[in-house]
Amino acid sequence: MRIVNVPLGERSYVIKVGTGLLNALGRECGRAFVGKRCAIISDAKVAPLFGRRVKESLGRAGFESEMVVVPAGERSKSLKSVQKCYDQLAGHRLERKSFIVALGGGVVGDLAGFVAATYLRGIPFVQVPTTLLAQVDSSVGGKVGVNLKAGKNLVGTFHHPRMVLIDPAVLATLPDREFRAGLYEALKCGVIGKPELFHALERVDVKELRRDAAKLEWVIAESVRLKAEVVASDEREHGLRRVLNFGHTIGHALEAETQYRHFLHGEAVAWGMIAAAKIAASVKKTDEASAGRIADAVRRLGSLPEVRVSSRNILRLLKSDKKTRDGVVHFVLPREIGKVEVVNNVPEQVVSEAVEELRRLSK
Repeated sequence: MRIVNVPLGERSYVIKVGTGLLNALGRECGRAFVGKRCAIISDAKVAPLFGRRVKESLGRAGFESEMVVVPAGERSKSLKSVQKCYDQLAGHRLERKSFIVALGGGVVGDLAGFVAATYLRGIPFVQVPTTLLAQVDSSVGGKVGVNLKAGKNLVGTFHHPRMVLIDPAVLATLPDREFRAGLYEALKCGVIGKPELFHALERVDVKELRRDAAKLEWVIAESVRLKAEVVASDEREHGLRRVLNFGHTIGHALEAETQYRHFLHGEAVAWGMIAAAKIAASVKKTDEASAGRIADAVRRLGSLPEVRVSSRNILRLLKSDKKTRDGVVHFVLPREIGKVEVVNNVPEQVVSEAVEELRRLSK
């Protein structure tokens, strides 16, 4: 088992990565919590796969758990789902000593974390991510929230988990496409601050990685270690934490332009990383060789959905992104493998050319 600490003073917590941890959930919670009531928030795909094991593990540790199941998919990140969760928590008589287990991917983690942050003015929660994307990214860092019709994550707060338990064995049920989507986020961590992780992933055989438990644990642990280091330095995203948005600026715009139905999040970020590398070379922040290496590493991990969007629409969406400040779009651009920089003076023509390059590459 690998352990990564997130040092945040009174809000510090540990991330444990190890095969078999799902069955040990009750024991781990028994070390951390006093109250005996808890709720498991999951979705309609994950609950049938792992819900019973989680309830049994919690039961062996003396916890009385309530299962709250929401529909699978991005639409469950809504205030309607939050209300449903509140009603079930109240019916189960959860108290301030109670806790929530977030069992699922990024949508469930964000939803359950937001419910935990706001129910009874805040109760603890545990992240048990079941997708590779959630394991390497969204389960760590304390950002929780839901969507509005106007956009993603417009209602939210910071509420860190009490702990994160990552069991790579649960990924055996994950479709190949979703597994690769998580690898793109791991590759992102390599570009922004873990060059050894990038080196490993740029030549990895994805099928072999799925079978190699030890190497998969290492990839996950190194990814969360990078994120933990960044979060500990800039918990509320005032500066350094923005580097975690590498690939997300154009990636989010691609998702929005296609109504979140064409790309998985990791796939949109993958195209966003290629675009950021292209932009970095165009504005002389990096050399053509480094930009090409990043693009090649992304594409070697597997095929990506075609980019069928206009650069004009992407530019419009970039200006309305919640990370845009005073109308200025900020890009995280690579300088070299393992080092990035936040840049805010990228010409629109350069951005348009990068989007057109994505269109060309994806055909």
